[in-house]
Amino acid sequence: MITCELCGSYNVAKKGMRHNASGSKQCVLERTHFEKSWDEIDHIQIEASLEIIGELKEDKRAPTGYEIQVKEYKLIGKSENYPIAKDQSIEFLADNRHLWLRSRKMTAMLKIRSTIFQAIDEFFKGEGFYEYHSPIFQAVQCEGGSDLFKVDYFGQKDVFLAQSWQLYAEPAIFALEKIYTIAPSFRAEKSKTSRHLTEYWHAEMELAWSTFKNIQDYGEKLIKFIVKKVLDKNKADLELMGRDPKKLEPTLKKPFVRMTYTDALKILKEKCDMNIEWGKDLRTIEEEKLSTLYDVPIICTNYPKKVKAFYMMEDAKDPRTVQGCDFLAPEGHGEIIGGSQREHDIEKIKERLIEQGEKPEQYEFYLDTRRYGSVPHGGFGMGVERIVRWICGLETIKDAIAFPRTIERYKP
Repeated sequence: MITCELCGSYNVAKKGMRHNASGSKQCVLERTHFEKSWDEIDHIQIEASLEIIGELKEDKRAPTGYEIQVKEYKLIGKSENYPIAKDQSIEFLADNRHLWLRSRKMTAMLKIRSTIFQAIDEFFKGEGFYEYHSPIFQAVQCEGGSDLFKVDYFGQKDVFLAQSWQLYAEPAIFALEKIYTIAPSFRAEKSKTSRHLTEYWHAEMELAWSTFKNIQDYGEKLIKFIVKKVLDKNKADLELMGRDPKKLEPTLKKPFVRMTYTDALKILKEKCDMNIEWGKDLRTIEEEKLSTLYDVPIICTNYPKKVKAFYMMEDAKDPRTVQGCDFLAPEGHGEIIGGSQREHDIEKIKERLIEQGEKPEQYEFYLDTRRYGSVPHGGFGMGVERIVRWICGLETIKDAIAFPRTIERYKP
């Protein structure tokens, strides 16, 4: 079955676009061949579904240079007064997302998104990682209490939707050493920015016997691998979306820019006239400004300990900082990966938990990984919608997923 988007009415012929997942082709139904069914043909509307048999012919006047001369057709699914048209509001399109997905730009995004998911899986399997899954219902928090979605779990109060797989992934590296996942994560952030969702897909990895440099190197290799796959497979989709593929080429050809948090503050002051007090986390505006200065992703390292999670390893050279890193996509897209070497000192982990208002006894299963034969390890998490947004050149992350979930929208 194929879908024909038919528009216009002609005395001699009916023209429309044959459209499916592989693309579009103009179809021509000559009235002389379909006199008995012309009334039905003349009333076919946009998004009706048809089966057609015809002959493909070259015609330079057609949008793609070819058209199908239809010999037989069968109307499979009528479409009356399809509500999606040009120049409709963002809110209207969001309310009708289930239909807006059929648009050519959304279809192109979904194809690129599929390539990205496939590339992530292929990359990690090719690097010898095992796919591993952790629970969605969790009893501890990973990234901070204010971002947690609490759920009613048979009357139990302290149960949350996963912010990350990490705390349940670290125990598995002692069994498998190299693991990864692609799974949904949930953040109850009351944010209306163009880069936040309450439900998103998270590509995460954890590596035993790692160094901090290993974590950064894997992140760079993964992003390069993804971009290459998209450029190899989806150039036409990028162009359909108005995205210049050449803007992604420096990511393949050049090494990523690496700098410390302290270096970043100096650069922001000198080049962007932004004076940030040392110790404050980089906000969206600072990340975006910094990332406009380069045509490749930035790996920013050694953030202040007080603004990062309890599990990040203290830097021996500067105990004020941690061996944590954020990858910032160019063109003002900001953070797409966050990672770190994990702290292995159990007492430091307890101290950090207490500092952040947590009870160490609730993390006993996690602390056991440090009591019994701990090894150096680290990992990172990549927001898949964020990398889709950057690669596709989208204004908002809401257009990087089929059905976005935000503080203002939970349906359709």
